[in-house]
Amino acid sequence: MVIVAGVIDVEPGERDRFLHAKAAQQAAARAEAGCLEYAFSADLAEPGRVRLFEIWESAEHLAAHAAGMAGTTPDDGGVVRRSTALVRYEVASSASLG
Repeated sequence: MVIVAGVIDVEPGERDRFLHAKAAQQAAARAEAGCLEYAFSADLAEPGRVRLFEIWESAEHLAAHAAGMAGTTPDDGGVVRRSTALVRYEVASSASLG
């Protein structure tokens, strides 16, 4: 299992427009083979911050997703990103907490 987690910072007044623009990308990713979770969400403590959280069944599934996005420009709704920081985690095991 592979997790991708990170933050995208935009101007606070542009965050809702950015999130709205990401709806199609989120839906398309969720329909891909091996995608267990894919979500853009607003950070409630930081007005201009968007969190991206992805879970993929395998590194191969994530690589296929990345290959499908290569050479394309993501639709950010015309919003300029101030910064983007993503981290990939390889998960050896997991267990439910509840």
